[in-house]
Amino acid sequence: MKKYNSILKYIFVMIAALVITGCVHDDKYNEPNLDGYQCADLTATMTLTQLRAKYASTATTAFVFPDDSKDVIEGYVSSTDETGNIYKTIYIQDKPENPTQGFVISVDAVSTYTQYPQGSKIYVKLAGLALGTYGGVVQLGVKTGTETQATSVSRIPEKLVPSRVFRSCSIRENIIPKIMTSVQMVSANDQYIGCLIQMNNAEFDNRILCTNFAPNGVTVDRIIRDNSTTTARVVRNSGYASFANQILPSGNGKFVGIYSKFNSTYQMYINKVTDLDMTKFPRIDGIASNPCEYSDNGLTQKTVAEVKQLAASPLTLITGDFVLKAKVIANDKSGNLFKYIYVEDATGGIRINIDKADMYNDPRFILGKEVYVKLKNLYVGAVNGEIQLGIPFSGAVGRIAEADVYKYFFNSKKAITAVTATEKTITQFTMADVGRWVKIKDLQFIAGDLEKVYASGGVTNRTLEDCSGNKVLLRTSNFADFAGQVIEAGKGDVYGVLSVFNGTYQLWITDILGADLDNPRCDGSVYVPLPVLYKEDFAAGGFSSDWATANVTGPNQFWKTSNQGNGTNYYAIMNGFASGNNVNEDWLISKAVSLVGKTKAAVSFTSDVNYSGPALQVYATENYTGDPATTSWVALPALLDTNNSGFGDWVSSGNVDLSAFLGKNVRIAFKYTSTTSAAATWEIDDFKIKGQ
Repeated sequence: MKKYNSILKYIFVMIAALVITGCVHDDKYNEPNLDGYQCADLTATMTLTQLRAKYASTATTAFVFPDDSKDVIEGYVSSTDETGNIYKTIYIQDKPENPTQGFVISVDAVSTYTQYPQGSKIYVKLAGLALGTYGGVVQLGVKTGTETQATSVSRIPEKLVPSRVFRSCSIRENIIPKIMTSVQMVSANDQYIGCLIQMNNAEFDNRILCTNFAPNGVTVDRIIRDNSTTTARVVRNSGYASFANQILPSGNGKFVGIYSKFNSTYQMYINKVTDLDMTKFPRIDGIASNPCEYSDNGLTQKTVAEVKQLAASPLTLITGDFVLKAKVIANDKSGNLFKYIYVEDATGGIRINIDKADMYNDPRFILGKEVYVKLKNLYVGAVNGEIQLGIPFSGAVGRIAEADVYKYFFNSKKAITAVTATEKTITQFTMADVGRWVKIKDLQFIAGDLEKVYASGGVTNRTLEDCSGNKVLLRTSNFADFAGQVIEAGKGDVYGVLSVFNGTYQLWITDILGADLDNPRCDGSVYVPLPVLYKEDFAAGGFSSDWATANVTGPNQFWKTSNQGNGTNYYAIMNGFASGNNVNEDWLISKAVSLVGKTKAAVSFTSDVNYSGPALQVYATENYTGDPATTSWVALPALLDTNNSGFGDWVSSGNVDLSAFLGKNVRIAFKYTSTTSAAATWEIDDFKIKGQ
């Protein structure tokens, strides 16, 4: 019998589990059971308008009600936090219909809808509470003394809420949204902040059509308009809302939400998506039907290889009713790719240029998602040797406008699947591999790149090599979230997108694990960085006392520091051009660094050159006399930048051996020379002397 009962219990649990997991979340909620919750019917002593007047617009500090205050306000709850889009806030208005005043109550509590559901009449005892501002909006909270601004207030503590906020035991109304147009959302109507409003003839901006209400865990502003003005307004959506991953309504119609403001930006918060009725077409902007619906009718599918074959010139218009169905293999999530994605099918991969940021948050461009691309009226062509998709820009393939994304890209609604790499060696690369997600086994960074970060100051080249010495460039943007991390010094497999630039193959990784190099290097060694004895990254205002400059020959030109074209990163620079090329000899000399007791030592730095001119020379000495001409110098075989056609391609010197100076004090010097016929600009950064 016990066994029989156990089986019945098991069956019951399984049925219950199926019922629970089988429910579809559609923002329809059961009414909360209010039995046992504290309620009271009090008498208000002031209106919301009078409450608002307690805080003057010229106030320099929050207004605090005395602890023995008997003041009470009343209002009707206009909001609900049941979907999670509204957080630790109760919005109220003075009447359930045609309100004249709204208000914001800041509470350190969630799921307040279970005690104060929308439409509830509530009373608030003001004793000990305070009025302050956040984002220019007056709200009710408490003053704790920990606020960052004197005019701010903190949330009412959760334990205090039941003794200050009371739901009426007998009154609950249906909140009728107040009709407002976008043109009415001005400071003259700020009394309605906190009210439930309805915006008719509303439609979301065409640049965000077919995207989600919000990315997972990220709060975003979605632009909305009506036909009253061209001025756009904002719908602020939480990435934690239960409806965050639903697709925004693509039509025109009724929008309902809480009216709010942040500084000068008017914004609205959705209570529930079931409040929205935005399904009408045509829209104000002329879109005649739902742009998010996809059909194969009338379309001929093309493969990536076939699309590339359409590129008969640098800018070829695609006129056929074609569709490309391919998986997203690389997007902009890490910041290493900017305003383009790569897609791939069984025949190859291709870059698509799109003038849109944060595409990884768009459900169509998630890594591993198959996207459908309508190709008609797009252009295909080679950009610096790489075939790409987009629209014309300066005679080549550029970016598809954000406002046109909905015309060409469609969510396949297929499940996300893993991105599988095509395994290649460096010597096997062909143009057919460009655009593919590839895996290259057993690579390491060249010795000259060790101890360097992935990128600094701009897009940076590092060099990977296999154990046979074959090399390929790794390109990294300084905006990549891993740009400042030091590259690994071991050997391992590298995963990335293969691209090409004027015949040179190069790789782009999309996260730090794309080059996870933990094994010993090709020669079996485990690289151990030498400790840094002295470093100089240079700064604004010129050189510190650690450095000496010497102008031997030439006009008043000398080494200095600058950050021009390099963000906040400063470097040392010398240029012999001033109203023409000049004869110069200028030295930059470091302080003496002791190598006493060291068994290994090296110097490293990065260099960048632009314009033609004599090469920079690098020297070391153990006995600087104070005059470069009378000092005995030893030339150092440092690697220097040789590309004088532009700035930005910083080159590492590698670890230049200083064994000849072990047990001594060493200075490093940079000698710049120029002539009347050629004066290059040389830049130096990341200077280090190392030893152990």
